[in-house]
Amino acid sequence: MESRPQTVAVVEDDPSMRRSVRRLLNAYGFAVEEFPSAEAFLGRDPDSCAECVVLDIHLPGMSGLELRSRLTAAGSPLPVIFFTAIDDDAVRIAALQLGCVAFLRKPFPAELLIDAIIKALSGVPSR
Repeated sequence: MESRPQTVAVVEDDPSMRRSVRRLLNAYGFAVEEFPSAEAFLGRDPDSCAECVVLDIHLPGMSGLELRSRLTAAGSPLPVIFFTAIDDDAVRIAALQLGCVAFLRKPFPAELLIDAIIKALSGVPSR
């Protein structure tokens, strides 16, 4: 019996970035659920198999930081990997305080994202 691939949710408003991340993750054997906004992620199918979230910080509407706060308040155990194109120490500190597995600045090497996802899916506590 074949096991199903682990599923990663990608929340990113830029369609080309979402597509690039999906292709990368598919190449490493992950299934991907794509969402163009935090609101779309919150409205996802209740049967979603996502085991990890790769989350852009700067989204239209609700920010990635706010989404992470809502997930935490709701008791969601989903590990989060933040990424952003804006180099801002205050945002990085806020993301780390919210308990992310990793904080990546775009553009980032593929290996950093894959390593962070593997860490998130292995149950290693965030620091």
